[in-house]
Amino acid sequence: MKDTSAQNRKRLQRIGEVLRNPREQKDELRALQDAIYVIGGKWKLPIINSICNGNKRFREIERSIPGLTTSMLSRELKDMEANQLIKRTVTPTSPVIVEYSSTDYCRSFGEIILEMITWGKNHRKRIIRNSKDGNKPDN
Repeated sequence: MKDTSAQNRKRLQRIGEVLRNPREQKDELRALQDAIYVIGGKWKLPIINSICNGNKRFREIERSIPGLTTSMLSRELKDMEANQLIKRTVTPTSPVIVEYSSTDYCRSFGEIILEMITWGKNHRKRIIRNSKDGNKPDN
């Protein structure tokens, strides 16, 4: 079994080193903008999450994400396919079967997505806790 506390200390140390060292802000900004362009927006990460949780067909994906319209899902899937995040597979049966799957490229940022999920859960707890405490921010 892995020692998560040692892994966490190592990760925090690496983050601290990165943040202390002089960096190229222009390059970092471009990289952040590129990443946000590819995975940003309201629907892309939930769609990736849905596909990675076993929803392969269009209607399965659509039904798994409340508020996502058919036209928006169609547009996002095309964009994600163009950015090599998902693969669209058409099986020429009758009726035709279309399935979507995440690519290795998409899975390469899986840890980032898991960290975002963890951060989001913690953020929600923090906001709820602070609203109960009279909106006192705790640094």
